[in-house]
Amino acid sequence: MLFRPIAAAAALLVLSTPVAAQDLDLRAQVAAYVQPTNAARTEVVVAQLRAAGFEPTVETFAGGNPRTGELEGRNVVVTLGDGPREILLTAHYDAVKLRDGTMSQGVVDNAASVVGVIEAAKILRAKDLNHRVRIILFDQEELGLIGAKKWIEAHGLANVAAVVNSDVAGYGDTMMYGQNNGAQSAFVTRAVQELCAERAMPCVGFPVYPPSDDRAFSGAGLTEAGEGGGQDRVPTVSLGFQDQIGAHQMWLAFNGGETNGLAEGFVPRVFQLIHSAEDTIEQVDPATVALAGEVYAALVERLDAQLAR
Repeated sequence: MLFRPIAAAAALLVLSTPVAAQDLDLRAQVAAYVQPTNAARTEVVVAQLRAAGFEPTVETFAGGNPRTGELEGRNVVVTLGDGPREILLTAHYDAVKLRDGTMSQGVVDNAASVVGVIEAAKILRAKDLNHRVRIILFDQEELGLIGAKKWIEAHGLANVAAVVNSDVAGYGDTMMYGQNNGAQSAFVTRAVQELCAERAMPCVGFPVYPPSDDRAFSGAGLTEAGEGGGQDRVPTVSLGFQDQIGAHQMWLAFNGGETNGLAEGFVPRVFQLIHSAEDTIEQVDPATVALAGEVYAALVERLDAQLAR
């Protein structure tokens, strides 16, 4: 396409505006996670946190599952502030290996969430909080929430007041939130709803929401039969973003029953993308990543104030 000089100059002016610059930067940060291995993705997480002025800690663990065999994992942790209790803000950074043996780009699932969480950490760093806030970027979620489970084994949950988890936050302006993390999570759900109302932001609550690392916290201490251990359940919410139509279609797919009105064999678009070769950087909207960072920080700040009361 041929651009006249004045059009080219106008384009440069647009790109020089703060919003456009932020969009380019966030897209580049998400794209950096397109790596051949999850170990390489760890290096990206650590580098981005250091570039943002944080001093991350890498906690290694013996992970893997029967299919992979023993496999070392690495959780990356940043701690903000101090206090006897803490709020966790989490996301997983690992990606799945595809059937052909290559790695998924894993940007919708879940590099965009990771960058959003780092953006939230930048905001929270400047706040005067009552609780310690721990940012945890988990490895091996895709192998069975292993990184989250190993963190719980190592640190316990006695001091954890609440957990905010992000999974699949790559595009769209509609925030989805799970409502199936137990009665102890009701006040966290209310905080999400209040925030959505105050921001006049489209949000969809899911009575049944797909599992992510949140389940390791809300179900911690349960027996194999699903009984007991209720004292170890932590107030938790899992959040994600989609476009409005996709969010409602996904709600129907998980909560609408046999008469949900969806076409036979229908699969929500997001589930056609994740865990596939279609999960590419072209699917990511940096505006969503920025929005996620703002909303996550606001939610943590709200929970911090409510818990202090």
